Amino acid sequence: MQKYFGKGKRLRYLCQDETRLGLKTLTGKLITARGVKPVAPILWKRENFWLYGVVEPLSGWHFCQEYAHLNGENFQQFIDALSLQLGEDIALIHMDRAGAHITNELSQCPKI
Repeated sequence: MQKYFGKGKRLRYLCQDETRLGLKTLTGKLITARGVKPVAPILWKRENFWLYGVVEPLSGWHFCQEYAHLNGENFQQFIDALSLQLGEDIALIHMDRAGAHITNELSQCPKI
């Protein structure tokens, strides 16, 4: 197998996923006088960010980065940063079929 990858290169199996983390405004009870209907503003704005990551199950090695949105542009940036971390190694990445992963906007070659 070494002859296919070249000297010093390893084939690495990585699992990738992303998750949204953040806060959401909760609604609660209001205290009012008897017979007065409570009125209060409800803020549905969510403050959040996305965490993109990979883990190598065999070694426990992992890499993650934070982004504002889940989209093809940010996923490309993540793949480019991951490529720099891996150096000369070759990665086989197991991922789901999220829209950001299967867009035509992704480049096959990292922007270095």
